[in-house]
Amino acid sequence: MDELNENGVVLRRIADALERLAPPAPIDLSLGSADAFVWQSDDKSLMPLAHVAALPLDLLKGINRSRDTLLDNTQRFASGVAANNALLWGARGQGKSSLVKAVHAYINESRSGEERLKLIEVHREDIASLPVLLARLRTEPYRVIVFCDDLSFDAGETTYKSLKAALEGGLEGRPDNVLFYATSNRRHLLPRDMIDNESSSAINPGDAIEEKVSLSDRFGLWLGFHKCSQDEYLAMVDAYHRHFGLPGEATDLHRDALEWATTRGARSGRVAWQFIQDAAGRAGLSLS
Repeated sequence: MDELNENGVVLRRIADALERLAPPAPIDLSLGSADAFVWQSDDKSLMPLAHVAALPLDLLKGINRSRDTLLDNTQRFASGVAANNALLWGARGQGKSSLVKAVHAYINESRSGEERLKLIEVHREDIASLPVLLARLRTEPYRVIVFCDDLSFDAGETTYKSLKAALEGGLEGRPDNVLFYATSNRRHLLPRDMIDNESSSAINPGDAIEEKVSLSDRFGLWLGFHKCSQDEYLAMVDAYHRHFGLPGEATDLHRDALEWATTRGARSGRVAWQFIQDAAGRAGLSLS
């Protein structure tokens, strides 16, 4: 009996060892099942999204230059010609992530089948697994935007190096069918004190600074989003008001919208949207 137990333990150990040596199972991305996905780094899979909260592109006010630049870049990419990775940086609530989603939806309005552009969101904490995702996407027939919202790195983090490697693509280069878009409140993605602290302790401070800011250099497009003026804020409110057919006169709407912004201490696209949601709710309407 003891001998049988020992043999069983040995067999289990052999089976475990063979399982570790076996090549990993291929990743089933199934990109044809949806237009948008969330990357799951734990099991290296994609979660399809049945719905993306994308606003119509013409509702995004006060960011015309950034809108046109990103749309042109994305259209070129979707058409199979050269395009750049894009970093959308700047003030909170000014429409950075909304623009990415709106551009993606706008382009797919006139596309079907394998021409449809795919959007894959990667959470910041899953950046280290990006090389695995990109390697698998390389053989896909679809063109894909890999999107990371609110990207930044704290002091002591080293995962930014994985992002640099993914953007460069290693020896093979970045897959031709993949583009990387990111939003951030920081232009250089890393806190200033992190750059300063490491440069002050380096033998060559200039090299240390170059190492940190070079991450942003991997993005060919830098699109800045700045605080909006009162006129731009009210233009956002007016656009939402017309689009959703909300009741009320413009004069009253502007007065209430400005009061709403004052209580928030800011004017932005996000604040305008929150005001419209409140106005719709008070009128007994749904924005869905």
